[in-house]
Amino acid sequence: MTLLRRKRKYLAFRSPRFFNLFRRNTEAFSTRGNRVELFKQGGEFFPAMFQAIHQAERTVCLEFYIIRDDATGRAFADTLLAAAARGVMVYLLYDYIGCFDTPGSFFRRLEKGGVACCPFNPPPFRKGIAWFDKRDHRKIAVIDGKTAFTGGLNIGDEYAGHGENAHRWRDVGIRIEGPAVQELQRLFRESWHSEKRKVPEGCADNYQLSDPPGADEVFIVNGGPHHNRSFIRSAFRMAIAGASDSITIANPYFIPGPRVTRSLLRAAGRGVQVRLIFPAKSDVPLVKLVSRTYYAPLLRSGIEIFEREGTMLHAKVMLIDECWSVIGSANLDQRSFHRNYEVNVIVDSLEFGKQVAEMLAVDLAGSRRIMLAEHEKRGWYVRFLERLCSPVSWFL
Repeated sequence: MTLLRRKRKYLAFRSPRFFNLFRRNTEAFSTRGNRVELFKQGGEFFPAMFQAIHQAERTVCLEFYIIRDDATGRAFADTLLAAAARGVMVYLLYDYIGCFDTPGSFFRRLEKGGVACCPFNPPPFRKGIAWFDKRDHRKIAVIDGKTAFTGGLNIGDEYAGHGENAHRWRDVGIRIEGPAVQELQRLFRESWHSEKRKVPEGCADNYQLSDPPGADEVFIVNGGPHHNRSFIRSAFRMAIAGASDSITIANPYFIPGPRVTRSLLRAAGRGVQVRLIFPAKSDVPLVKLVSRTYYAPLLRSGIEIFEREGTMLHAKVMLIDECWSVIGSANLDQRSFHRNYEVNVIVDSLEFGKQVAEMLAVDLAGSRRIMLAEHEKRGWYVRFLERLCSPVSWFL
């Protein structure tokens, strides 16, 4: 797409009418004057986040789904302990189920070193056994209320590599500087208060806007079982509905349900190029089996589906018209729509969109395209398993 054409599409897409409608339907928090940096690999993300924590002066607020007791997890712990030792207030909120395999000694060491640790939703489940199914799936780090890191990366060795490696996962993160950071800090405070019944000291809104660090407009959409409807799903659907030229989605878990499927089919029907990138090999084979039940109607409508080979795709990215970039923790499945606490960041920027487009082009180059004729030749046994497993898609 030429630069002039991209600008025309960009201006049409970002009309005030569309933005107002988007905010009403998603309750998105939006700010201008931000600077957003893209990290295409965990090997870029973790050194940047650890360095920012090393430079923290007042507070470090962290909220992660999984924290492993491996080399990356221990480097993370050492960084937090060093910050706490020099007087920084460090708060760590982790999901109890997500960290079920992490030994208690890992968190006791942090507590002993001055890091305030809090598990999300530990047993006994205060809201009944159904609450066992709820997860805090967010990945957030906020330093001094001015710099934030988020995306799809948990704390573990599998997320921390570079390039293609069968033992690593391909994931994406971002750094935000600017007023949007305050919304991520607010979400952290809200989660911490829900578990501890008190506000973490020093984590109040303290961002003073003097010279904006950048020109990016950022929207933050959060979702969780405490909402009456899924704002995460609404944001996906509205972004798809606003596309006029292209949609590229990379996501590891694709069980979108009928509403998102209809949105994709409508986009293809009005001439939008829709490309979906999924992992060729999934860490949850049952999800992969159910995902493929959606392929046929999408392929028949002209939607292109690719399966990425090599390092397993774990990134959650959507690019609309090469100007709206959605990066966050939410998968395209019912769990992320309805039962997990999630956060997605939408960056309204041509320059940032260009970086995301280049990243996704590399993923496409390492992917195999799925053709309808090939997909329909799968055996009766695979079809039987797909039908058998489809009813449990709500729980995946």
